[in-house]
Amino acid sequence: MASSNRKTRDAYTVAILCAMDIERNAVRYMLDEEHHRLPSQLGDSNSYTLGKLNGHDVVLACLPSQQGKGAAATIATNMSRSFPSIKWRLFVGIGGGVPSDKHDVRLGDVVISMPEGEYPGVVQYDLKRETTLGFELKGFLWPLPALLRNAAQDMRSDHIGRDNKIEDYMKAMLKKWPRMVSYKEPMEPNVLFQADFPHPPGVPVCTGICDRSRAVVRPARQFKGPAIHYGLIASGDSVIKNAATRDELARRFGSDVLCFEMEAAGLMTEYPSIVIRGISDYADSHKNSSWQHYAAATAAACAKELLTYVDPEIAAAKPAEPASTPKPEVLAGSIFKGQGILNTGSVSIGRDFSIAR
Repeated sequence: MASSNRKTRDAYTVAILCAMDIERNAVRYMLDEEHHRLPSQLGDSNSYTLGKLNGHDVVLACLPSQQGKGAAATIATNMSRSFPSIKWRLFVGIGGGVPSDKHDVRLGDVVISMPEGEYPGVVQYDLKRETTLGFELKGFLWPLPALLRNAAQDMRSDHIGRDNKIEDYMKAMLKKWPRMVSYKEPMEPNVLFQADFPHPPGVPVCTGICDRSRAVVRPARQFKGPAIHYGLIASGDSVIKNAATRDELARRFGSDVLCFEMEAAGLMTEYPSIVIRGISDYADSHKNSSWQHYAAATAAACAKELLTYVDPEIAAAKPAEPASTPKPEVLAGSIFKGQGILNTGSVSIGRDFSIAR
């Protein structure tokens, strides 16, 4: 599959990270060309796929068998050592959607992390403390790189007047790689059940089991194909499979959370990134794997389209942007400064951290 093209490590300026093989494979088979692999670096256990995507030289990596924030941080750190010219990072994969009256999120849709209010695009919902005034987040995540944020805004503006290219890219992938048939839109219906209607335990899928009279009635969409949503993505170490929990966590952020996932916070404590998630379930008890492959493909196609809004020459020439450091919390007699703070128990320590007293 690889072309005869062989480049040095310094040629690769865009990183795409995935949590699972089904996500990595969706991105891999969206590549316009695949390059020869490079020899492994000492101390780096990551496996990389190299290639070209809409003019960009990209390095693609997948988490090992374990998932979660810690694994994401480790793979990103190894990648940065092996490919020192990486400037732009996209975290691409699947997530659990948060449908609401405010946001018509459906299976197969895509969510792109974008700032909302005081939040930078991704929120780590399980790094928190409860106070007498209620829920309060601890630590912080890096904001989005300006170049990728502007690209997403331009794409969003264009899609007001015309369709996105997700279906076009998916059709092209399936034509080029017919064995990717499992990534087609599934036959299972796209049904959202009422939050107080649980799925029967021990039953793998809803088809023929769950009472369709308990489904939420949603109007038919005017335009065919997956929609792209822009806003907050909530990241944490727990798999959300409870509608009440889903809705309660979303309310803590003003009902602006569009989906849940498990790895992005680990990446964004260390590196500015943009997160792209295809919706594979509704983060409720009806969650199953039926839509996972399709959602992985819609996310990969969306990432490919996003890169058309980034000039490859500018992306390669521009130095990595420093993220603005949030104002640190100051305690009596102490000054704390740092970047990428991550709570590890009673002490929160991160990259480039210093303490003065």
